[in-house]
Amino acid sequence: MILHADLDSFYASVEQRDDPALRGRPVLVGGGVVLAASYEAKAFGVRTPMSLSQARALCPHAIVVPPRMSAYSTASKAVFDVFRDTTPIVEPISIDEAFLEVDGLRRISGTAEEIARRLRAQVRARVGLPITVGVARTKFLAKVASGAGKPDGLLVVPPGAELEFLHPLPVEKLWGVGPKTAARLRERQIHTVGHVARVGEAALVAMLGPHAGRHLHALAHNHDPRRVTTGGRRGSIGAQCALGRGQRTFDEVEAVLAALVDRVTHRMRGAHRAGRTITVRLRFDDFQRVTRSRSLLKATMQTGAILRAAVELLREARPLIDQRGLTLVGVAVSNLDGDGAVQLELPFTPPREDGLDAAVDRVRDRFGALALRRADMLGRELHPSVPILPD
Repeated sequence: MILHADLDSFYASVEQRDDPALRGRPVLVGGGVVLAASYEAKAFGVRTPMSLSQARALCPHAIVVPPRMSAYSTASKAVFDVFRDTTPIVEPISIDEAFLEVDGLRRISGTAEEIARRLRAQVRARVGLPITVGVARTKFLAKVASGAGKPDGLLVVPPGAELEFLHPLPVEKLWGVGPKTAARLRERQIHTVGHVARVGEAALVAMLGPHAGRHLHALAHNHDPRRVTTGGRRGSIGAQCALGRGQRTFDEVEAVLAALVDRVTHRMRGAHRAGRTITVRLRFDDFQRVTRSRSLLKATMQTGAILRAAVELLREARPLIDQRGLTLVGVAVSNLDGDGAVQLELPFTPPREDGLDAAVDRVRDRFGALALRRADMLGRELHPSVPILPD
């Protein structure tokens, strides 16, 4: 049995935990864009990543608080300590959720349901946060169960009852079914997971293509052979920032991108991971997203080299930004080397930029991330909307 543990409205729950005056009241975390909403605010239709003005229109009495990323990171690490005290087999998914393998603990810890109940109680007692846990025999179904069990709940899908639970659910519950795929399925009167299961693999492949068709056919029958894995290294390192809907000059967007590259490359050097592929992510006023990527000839963790590539990608997308308005910018580096080895070029002398990066890292590590800032970021705040996973 597998547990999927997912903290409820994580950022908002931390704010309500730390400020008793916010408990039981609608809370929005964010600036121009809602990064998190408490369940009291969600009851009015507020969702992420909705603009703050739209959220206020739906819930005028909501209390807006700025994000405190350091508080969320601290809370996340405390929760993951509880996870690892429960079982050594923990697979982080994001800052606020993870899969846990508990099948081998029956003799010493009891059934999966008993373990899940203790886990929820421990997170509440030690960290003061609500958490929902889904329990099932596959990772896919455990995650679906946790979603159905929210908020602050526990939902167990017993062996043998999986399809009875799964098939009445809407098609959007299948991983990989977004608005476009859902619309294509509903055009053919395929509304539930059970409908998908009855269509047949060949028909789904013809409708959606080989990969998507086989994938959805397998999930509709609860076929998910993936196991909970530990010790996996990230395939990419990135950061992004919600900009809100206010007007910003292109120079301001470039300044934010440069600050994000600073943050990403600092983490790369700390993890000893060099990368080759730089990806810039953009989200527009209509919530549509685009990405632009470029691969370098050799892996690097230099701030300057990655920043130059990122800025070039941003400038290539400038026509879209000018036409559609920008609400989020992000950057990620992938194709990471496993040991951080960087091949030197003749005459085998490290570039001066390596020394500058190392000096900046030492200052920030000793005195904090804000000890050194780019001049064009003075007076501006940078709030990443998706923090890094716990170590």
